[in-house]
Amino acid sequence: MISSYYFGAISLILIGLYAVLVKKNLLKILIGLSIMETGVNLLLISIGYVSGKSAPILSEGVTASNAVDPIPQALVLTAIVIGVATTAMALSVAILLYEKYGTLNIEEIRRLRG
Repeated sequence: MISSYYFGAISLILIGLYAVLVKKNLLKILIGLSIMETGVNLLLISIGYVSGKSAPILSEGVTASNAVDPIPQALVLTAIVIGVATTAMALSVAILLYEKYGTLNIEEIRRLRG
């Protein structure tokens, strides 16, 4: 079961990496970065998963010995917030580039800039 999470996370990272390295459209590159971020978050959560243990929420029957480590979950929540902020910033830069150059093709922007 866990190996499927690892496989899914690695697949998402590789799909995002492909989009970042191969695509020329700025929006497709940003989507690739977002997909890579999701893969990394899934990988961190799957590393922190322990079969048979519950979430570290104080409730009846949950003790420190039968709860998973909350640090990977906290790190992923922080990474999600940071990822949303950086994606919003990158999209605003893409909008400014489109307004200035009239295209989102990186090669065309480089040609027009020079």
